[in-house]
Amino acid sequence: MELKPPASLRREHEELHAELAETIEAGGNTGNAAKKVADILHAHFLKEEEYALPPLGMLPVLAEGTVLPEMQAVIELTDRLKADLGHMLKEHEEIVTALKSLIRAAEGEGNEKAVIFAEKLMLHAQTEEDVLYPASILIGEYLKLKLSRRLISQN
Repeated sequence: MELKPPASLRREHEELHAELAETIEAGGNTGNAAKKVADILHAHFLKEEEYALPPLGMLPVLAEGTVLPEMQAVIELTDRLKADLGHMLKEHEEIVTALKSLIRAAEGEGNEKAVIFAEKLMLHAQTEEDVLYPASILIGEYLKLKLSRRLISQN
């Protein structure tokens, strides 16, 4: 069973990376501030794509009621996210601080597109905190319950 983030989330990350690259290319104070965002964001996105978002790819299957023994691998990812959640949220704080600096620089240079991008990325981070991370963790907790019940009923 291949675990990967939903295509919509992968696409959103790709678009955010592309917009960040454009913002860096703008140069000036805006580009410098965007580079600082990129320095913080890159490692964070890698972690998300490694273990925070792939469990969400299971939602359609789980919503249909399908639970398979090989889904145990999902629990390892969600346990890792649960253990690292405080650090992930701290990284969001650092990213938002860098984005606020980007907004100030972009406003100073009249770069409306960079301001809109920074605001969009802050909303993305908030969505992860409010919805995506908790949903991913709940998937793991749900699978723990379902898979343990399955084992008990088989014995």
